Amino acid sequence: MPSAAPALAIAAAVLLAAAPTAAAGDGWSVAPSAADPQGRPYFYAEGLPGAVLEDTVSVRNPGRAPLTVRLRGAGPEGGSGPPGGAEAAGAGAWITFAERTVRVPARTRADVPFTVSVPADATPGDHSGSITADAAGRSTALRVHVRVGGPALAALTVERVRVRAGRISYDLVNRGTTALTPRLAVHAEGLFGEVLDRAPRTLPVELLPGRRVTLGEPWADQPALDSVDVRLTVTAAGGARAQAGASARFVPWTAAGAAGALAVCAGGGSLLVRRRRRPRDAAAAEQPRTEVESTGAVT
Repeated sequence: MPSAAPALAIAAAVLLAAAPTAAAGDGWSVAPSAADPQGRPYFYAEGLPGAVLEDTVSVRNPGRAPLTVRLRGAGPEGGSGPPGGAEAAGAGAWITFAERTVRVPARTRADVPFTVSVPADATPGDHSGSITADAAGRSTALRVHVRVGGPALAALTVERVRVRAGRISYDLVNRGTTALTPRLAVHAEGLFGEVLDRAPRTLPVELLPGRRVTLGEPWADQPALDSVDVRLTVTAAGGARAQAGASARFVPWTAAGAAGALAVCAGGGSLLVRRRRRPRDAAAAEQPRTEVESTGAVT
């Protein structure tokens, strides 16, 4: 990884004229370049593969005693690993500091330059990491977001759809090169018609390239007795779209209801067979499905 440029080799210390009184190690903080009037909440940079990008992180010590702060690149969620170790994933592995260990005098701010060296073979799209600071027995992290130039691809998949009591769980995987905010629609058909239909809605998750997340969809009013096909449709900006489904049988496993359940299932079996013999379009036929699962309360 290229080292920081010579012009960035020294951290600048700035006196905090109106700093509040605090004990040693209390109240310290880090932020993107304190000289920035817009007060950025995180670092953002763009560049082509092979580019070396420059920025500055500010460490503020309002306390009455000097403070030693250690800086390192880490994965998007931060972490406690050593610099350059397993925790230095994603864009965090591309970061080089002018100084990794900084001694900040009392009531002073230290501005520490760093570079982000984008690998020559970096894939186009969004890459995330973080800058983690350790001092006085605690850690804090700042997000680093790097967009690498080149053709962008928006793609995702829905996998491992499972229907359980009161819940539909599934995995989303970002197969493209851009960060995605997915939208989910849910539909379910039983033996006697539609049992669930939820319009598309935005999920509260940002899916980074290559990331897999396991999510759940509540379904409190599941049928007591039915054989159901569930279909999930997920979309995102850039034309990303994926579908996956699962089948589940709901049987009331009670002494009183067992005989009736068996009779209804036997009577509905031929209907289910006829329903499944209806032709489907080629796209639907290719959608992944899980094996049939049985759900019910046993007493």
